[in-house]
Amino acid sequence: MAWTTNVLVGQSGGPTAVINSSLAGVYESAKSLGAPHVYGMQYGIEGLLQGKMVDLDEYFSDKMQIELLKRTPSSFLGSCRFKLPEAGVDDRPYRQLFALFEEHAIGAVFYIGGNDSMDTIAKLSGYGAAINSPIRFIGVPKTIDNDLDLTDHTPGYGSAAKYVATILKEVICDASVYNIRSVTVAEIMGRHTGWLAGAASLAKGSDSDGPDIILLPERRFDEAAFLNRVSELTATRHNVTIAVSEGVKNQDGVFLCDLVSTAGQLDAFGHKAILSGTSRYLADLIRVRLGCKTRAIEFSTLQRCASHLASRTDVTEAYQVGGAAVEAAAEGKTGRMCAIRRLSDQPYQVTTEMVDVQQVANLEKRVPEEWITPDGMQVTEEFERYARPLIQAELTPIYINGVPRHIHLDNV
Repeated sequence: MAWTTNVLVGQSGGPTAVINSSLAGVYESAKSLGAPHVYGMQYGIEGLLQGKMVDLDEYFSDKMQIELLKRTPSSFLGSCRFKLPEAGVDDRPYRQLFALFEEHAIGAVFYIGGNDSMDTIAKLSGYGAAINSPIRFIGVPKTIDNDLDLTDHTPGYGSAAKYVATILKEVICDASVYNIRSVTVAEIMGRHTGWLAGAASLAKGSDSDGPDIILLPERRFDEAAFLNRVSELTATRHNVTIAVSEGVKNQDGVFLCDLVSTAGQLDAFGHKAILSGTSRYLADLIRVRLGCKTRAIEFSTLQRCASHLASRTDVTEAYQVGGAAVEAAAEGKTGRMCAIRRLSDQPYQVTTEMVDVQQVANLEKRVPEEWITPDGMQVTEEFERYARPLIQAELTPIYINGVPRHIHLDNV
């Protein structure tokens, strides 16, 4: 089916190493179907409400720019964390947006993002249905947290998982240098789910034992059991490595990071905007209670911007969901998200499918209980079988003068 109207695409929420691959997939698929223009929202739906749009045809005129886009981390179009009000409470933003859609002859809107971005697509498609608008609204999944429901996994997770496993493996090597008793605590992103912290288990191999302890938000932190386990480990080896999700809470439901930092800033969706300090809390706890040398490391935003360590599998799938979203809109679908469905582990095979975005918005998929060991301090082989295929292969950056070349709105 060929397009006779223009297309609009935006990016929202936290960036990933492959979010721009999804943008490339949307752009190239829309153009291949004949879309006269593919417009981009600058700074997501919030920027769009301020009239910030760009014609992507002016930026992606040749294949080299698309290849650079796939290798560029962060969000090419910029991002936001903006929550649309309920249309029944305040429909002014909707009237403004749909007037803009009409002005630019927009036939389909694609939003690349996570849980909250799917909330935006759900609201726009709902309003569109209420006013009998022919515009199609499709969500394209993205998040390193891997917590979107109704999809096997999310683009962005595989690359972040590859980074976590790679860097943690190198940290374990570094920690083994000195013949002294020491504990290294690595803090990994994950507000309420432990998918990314669990990926630390992928550091394990024939040349590495991987982390000794992995703590996930799915289990409350048991201080006594934790200290007992660390004591047992340090009694038999010089170096102990712990991977912990930033969102781990104690038995009272308090974030461990809040015990050393009172940063309570919330974003527009009511989520804690900053989680930092969990590794420092645990390192201090071990040092004071067990009397051994400790070191705290925060992987922080490096997990989501390390495009030089991107998984080629992740890059490919991010591009595919962008393209499949466009094809679904061309077929008349709306109010959907393009999900990934796994067909097999060995060989690893997936396909795409469309799911109801209303069933995805504002929900969080947690690590299955059976994939966490009974003591809550490791993940099982089932977790590794799930995650290992997602970090396979690499996409080499295009190096210029010794560093990777990227593409940005202000330099193309």
